[in-house]
Amino acid sequence: MDEKLTYNHWGDHVHKRLNNELKDFMDVLKWAYRLYQDKIVYACSFGAEGIVLIDLIYKVNPTATVVFLDTDLHFRETYSLIERMKQKYPKLHIKMTEPALTLNQQTEKYGDKLWEHNPNLCCQIRKTKPLEQELSHVDAWISGLRREQSMSRKNTNYVNKDHRFKRVKICPLIHWTWDDVWEYITLNNLPYNELHDKSYPSIGCEMCTLPVTNQENFRSGRWANFEKKECGLHQA
Repeated sequence: MDEKLTYNHWGDHVHKRLNNELKDFMDVLKWAYRLYQDKIVYACSFGAEGIVLIDLIYKVNPTATVVFLDTDLHFRETYSLIERMKQKYPKLHIKMTEPALTLNQQTEKYGDKLWEHNPNLCCQIRKTKPLEQELSHVDAWISGLRREQSMSRKNTNYVNKDHRFKRVKICPLIHWTWDDVWEYITLNNLPYNELHDKSYPSIGCEMCTLPVTNQENFRSGRWANFEKKECGLHQA
């Protein structure tokens, strides 16, 4: 399983074989860091899944790079959590990646509160483009996607060919349930975003995230007033 594996150097047979041979989340992470070494990053939003993955990654590669897309619009609770995680995992390289435009520059160019009248463009400027820049330096990235999260994620595999960013996308937690995530956090006494205790299962930017009333839809609080379910990072 250790042959060269980049977006442009694999076919369907490699994809099928890998996803059959990789047995569980730790197997996936060990394989990923052995193969890609410093050519892989974890793009983390510091939600509950993110906390679990950071803890698991630290066991495999304590000096791994974790990228946080700092839109300047996150909840204060999210920024506070990141500082606590930096203290808990001191060897980890947590990189705060900012968009090319400041909020003031975005307002000057596109008008005030872009997220209210064109959230897709706002996400493109403040999340998609910055991640695209980060991924231009690596061959693969790790994501905390779980199949249970939404219908659009139910076919996610451990190893995926990411057509959006032309990279290999690795998702170790695809088979985990929400209960699995919280059992791990509780058993290991991990810090987490206190907004999870206030009916926020999925936490993004403060302006575009509401508490969830429908417990069967983890992402129903994201862009609740729009026909929008993803920020653009996880398109097929």
